[in-house]
Amino acid sequence: MHLQKKIKIALTGGIGTGKTFISKQFLDKGIPVFYADEETKKLYHSKKVIVFFKKTLGCKVFTNHLVDYEKLSDIVFSDSDIRKKIETFIHPLVMEQFEKWAKKQNSETVVMESAIIYEARLENYFDKIIVVDAPLDIRIQRIKERNPSLSEKEVLQRIESQLPQEEKCQRADEIIFSV
Repeated sequence: MHLQKKIKIALTGGIGTGKTFISKQFLDKGIPVFYADEETKKLYHSKKVIVFFKKTLGCKVFTNHLVDYEKLSDIVFSDSDIRKKIETFIHPLVMEQFEKWAKKQNSETVVMESAIIYEARLENYFDKIIVVDAPLDIRIQRIKERNPSLSEKEVLQRIESQLPQEEKCQRADEIIFSV
C-alpha cells in the first residue's frame, strides 16, 4: 500500500482579517481545519506548559492555578522578548499536535489556521500558504466586536505585534480578500 503525502495548507493573516470565516469555507468543502489558537489553549492545561509558564513568568499569568488567557495576552502583546520566549517553546508543541492531527484526517488536504505562520517561521511546513486580507478599519471593528473590553490602543498593539499584513500578502502563494 502506497501512502500518499497530505497536502498541507496554511491559512494565515493578521488578527481580524477573517481567517475563521474563510476556514469555514474549507470545512464546507470537506477539508479539515486545525485551529492553532484553540489547540495552543489546550496545551496550556498540560503539566509541561504550566511548569514552563511558572518558571518563565512566575504566578502572574495564573488564576486559581490555571493559565489566565487575558493576563497572558496582556503580557504577550506588550513584551516582545517574553512573546518570543513563549513562542519558541510553544510552536514546536503546536506543530507536533498538528502533525498527529493531520495523520488522522481522512482527507488528502488539511489546513492549519494560524495568524502567525510567518512570525513563527513555519512556512516551510506547508505546501501552500493562503493569506486572508482585509482593510485595517474592518479588522479593528472585528477585533473590537470579538473583544469589547479592548481599547483601540490595545487593538492596534495586537495588530502591530504581528508581521505587517502587506508583507504577509507579498509572501503568500494566494491571497483571499475578506470584507
